Amino acid sequence: MLASEHPVRTPARKGAPVRRRLLLPTAALAAASLLLTGCFAATDSTTSGDGGKRIRVAMLQPPRSGLTPLSDDAFKLSRWSTAETLVALDADGDARPALATGWKQNGTAWTFTVRDGVTFHDGTPLTAADVERSLTRAATASPKPRILDGVDLTVKASGKTVTVTTATEDPLVPQRLSSPQLSILSAKAYQGKTVNPVGTGTGPFRLTKVNGTSSASLDRYDGYWGEKAKAPGIDVTFVPDGTARAAALRTGEADIVEAIPVSQAALLDQDLITEVPMPRTNTLHLNTAKGAFKDPKLRAAARQAIDAGTIVKGVYEGRADVAKGLLGPALAWADGLRTPRDPAPAAAPNGATITLGTYSDRAELPEVAQALQQQLQKAGFKVKLDVREYANIESDALSGAFDAFILSRATVLDSGDPVAYLHSDFGSKGSFNLAQLADPAVDKALEKAATTPTGDARRKAVIEAEAAVLATDAAVPMLHERVIQGDAAGVVGAAHDPRERLLVTTDTYVK
Repeated sequence: MLASEHPVRTPARKGAPVRRRLLLPTAALAAASLLLTGCFAATDSTTSGDGGKRIRVAMLQPPRSGLTPLSDDAFKLSRWSTAETLVALDADGDARPALATGWKQNGTAWTFTVRDGVTFHDGTPLTAADVERSLTRAATASPKPRILDGVDLTVKASGKTVTVTTATEDPLVPQRLSSPQLSILSAKAYQGKTVNPVGTGTGPFRLTKVNGTSSASLDRYDGYWGEKAKAPGIDVTFVPDGTARAAALRTGEADIVEAIPVSQAALLDQDLITEVPMPRTNTLHLNTAKGAFKDPKLRAAARQAIDAGTIVKGVYEGRADVAKGLLGPALAWADGLRTPRDPAPAAAPNGATITLGTYSDRAELPEVAQALQQQLQKAGFKVKLDVREYANIESDALSGAFDAFILSRATVLDSGDPVAYLHSDFGSKGSFNLAQLADPAVDKALEKAATTPTGDARRKAVIEAEAAVLATDAAVPMLHERVIQGDAAGVVGAAHDPRERLLVTTDTYVK
């Protein structure tokens, strides 16, 4: 679930960043700016020994798993350009060389050639054995990285190549290996019980220090195999409070700020804001295993009760798209493949009591929860709210402790293909199945989509799988978000990535 939200009232060319200008009232954020005072100063983030400026970054979510790449923390490592994968994705989601220079398929086996001349940040050279170690650790982890949900994968190094073999033929192996959760780290990273990325990556920036959930520091790695980074380093502060992140941009405390909330966007100088359409869906997950929503007719009643248009207009200030399905307008092909379907019948709630959960890290979600509470109560449910920071609520959500849970979810985050998301979130063995869904028709549709070759046939199978999920009413897609990123006036070359994989690159620096 990583990064970001939101907006746009000015018409925009599809897929293009949008900038708007407004005068900025200062009083609204003055108090919040105090939350960041001194955060960056402690790391001497303004300059470095060679006279260049370090990049100060304010990020949305703190590390949840000690920055191990086997968790969602991997996307922080990717956004800092410190950990790399065998394969990268281009703007269209097609696989391109990274730590592997090429690959070929032979049935269930894919052979990748490992790039020469790469050294880890601890000075050791990258070898095929290192790749085997990293991928095997991921494939045997519990839980597995979600990109490997439903995938049985083995890895064998030989000379300068690595062969990745799956139990069944998998057309998406290269795309899977582009996931930041499958980053390749040195042997030193695997000496403890958890994977340690400090000083063990291959990217243009070397992770040097992590201060728990408060901050992290990176220095330029001059031994990088590719183009040398223009900035001497990065200083990161984790700021879950959206108002405080916006204040960091306004006051000059940060150079790059991710995930500026909709409520703060209009208060900022619009020349400092970039908006990008997101493959991200805000969905209400209904618990199908126990409680009121074990009854499919009550799930249908909840679906009927939801007015997403009101939420988009009121909470998101019109800066989101009402959902037609789980996959939004960022995937331009999705809507054209959908066909009308008959909704399942509903029953009267008759005062059924439900607990609705969500998290406060994304500023809009508590407001969405309040709006849904009112809509569901109007339909006849009794609704209790439970809102916490994500780190404190995730385990309860995954264990099925809630009757309903609101989740903001990137739908092609890992592979550029939505099958991994659908399998993880709605497959009976999915590791992120908040709805506790176990439906044979859904599993069958997911299996068909997973085994269909890339192209038009696969896209059609994906939409059929989406339809199977929606037919259960286990998930009610409400809206598709847009991301707002703040870049200070002196920032050059910051990435604006819909997949939330890139942020600071070799081309990013501060004037």
